[in-house]
Amino acid sequence: MSQSVEGAAPGAPTHQRSLWHDGNFLRMWTGQAFSQFGAQITELALPVLAVLVLHATEWEVGVLNASTFAAFLIVGLPAGAWIDRLRKRHVMIWADAVRAVALAVVPVLWWLDTLQVWHLFVVALVMGVATVFFDVSYQSIIPSLVGARQIAEANGKLETTQQLAGLTGPAVGGWLIGVLTAPIAILVTVFTYVASFFALVVTRDHEQPHDPATRRPLRLEIAEGLRWVFGNPLLKRIVATTAVSNFFNTMSFTLLPIFLLRELGLTPQSMGVIFSLGAAGGLLGAIATPHIVARVGEARAIPIGGIGFSVVPMFLPVAALVPQFAFPLLVVQGFLMSFLILVYNITQVTFRQRITPPRLLGRMNASIRFCVWGVMPIGALLAGVVGEWIGTTPTMWIAATGQLLAGAFVVIGPFWKMRDLPDAPADPEAATDAATAVTAGEADAAAAASDPR
Repeated sequence: MSQSVEGAAPGAPTHQRSLWHDGNFLRMWTGQAFSQFGAQITELALPVLAVLVLHATEWEVGVLNASTFAAFLIVGLPAGAWIDRLRKRHVMIWADAVRAVALAVVPVLWWLDTLQVWHLFVVALVMGVATVFFDVSYQSIIPSLVGARQIAEANGKLETTQQLAGLTGPAVGGWLIGVLTAPIAILVTVFTYVASFFALVVTRDHEQPHDPATRRPLRLEIAEGLRWVFGNPLLKRIVATTAVSNFFNTMSFTLLPIFLLRELGLTPQSMGVIFSLGAAGGLLGAIATPHIVARVGEARAIPIGGIGFSVVPMFLPVAALVPQFAFPLLVVQGFLMSFLILVYNITQVTFRQRITPPRLLGRMNASIRFCVWGVMPIGALLAGVVGEWIGTTPTMWIAATGQLLAGAFVVIGPFWKMRDLPDAPADPEAATDAATAVTAGEADAAAAASDPR
């Protein structure tokens, strides 16, 4: 996951000093630590609120989860083109403000005793739209904050923080839900988004303003981002694996609160502990990824992760067969899944940031998110329908079986033959020309499937 200096935004720092000495990065990183922690609390509190307080059905839980991710399918592609025209840090600031206000509505309606399930759908949808703009900007801003060869370190630090949040957030969220109720726990997340907002305000980036004279019709800019992604044979396989994994994983995750709270009879506190202990695997994965990459190679780390996170989801429905061992089995499942996904994610995200010209970063990330997150609302709705029809546990078996297909795109491919993934061409315009040439070659060869993540 090395990055060539040429891949950095003009004006970005290029020194190799550790980011622990970069106060600007540390400010942004601190704000993200707060928001990631709060997001973990709400990720637990919203479904618990729906299932235990509002008595939501499988279908309603499916709609709630679909509302969370629907924006990636609806506005994911144009968002990338819009973001490439704007300052990404400013987009993130506005997105944090919208998320804080939208989420604050939930405890207010609960306090007024008027909260209903459909209110959660609307809040989830609004937050989803803001998250599309935030996440695409977030994944595109790193090259304008740090030097090109510091991108891997920055991604590792951000992923480590996310896993630390996953380690502590659900447990704290479960405790808050038990002591203060779910709506009050959600209020904590509001304050974390406010903290992220102010941290971004005082952060400075090195992004070059987009020249309005270079703008073209939106559809052409969107198409350019798609051509860049699907014109690269390696990116295409990564996208396919990620999309299939996300589709079936969303089916499992959608019904997981019902599976844990109703089918297995666990408490919200136990559910939070399972999520937290499982997230310890992600923290270890973030720390171990550089060592794994150094040992097996950057290219081979991707299929190794893909094999693992395709098989491990089978542990989930197995827990229903041995309920007396369900708790430790679910902890092990979460731990392994988090570890393997982190190895895969840090490797592939750094690779795609490295090879993409700065002017295409927003569209590249939006195109990939459209494919790999756009399938998630479909998976959530399907989980609700199938869960109502045949039950929660059989649906979990279907999802786990489908997940076995996910790793095939990166396992059967060129990754095993390489040790290191390619670097970006020295000239960003040459990079664009190369992407177009590869696209044409792929079309003539009549190749390939689209790849997820």
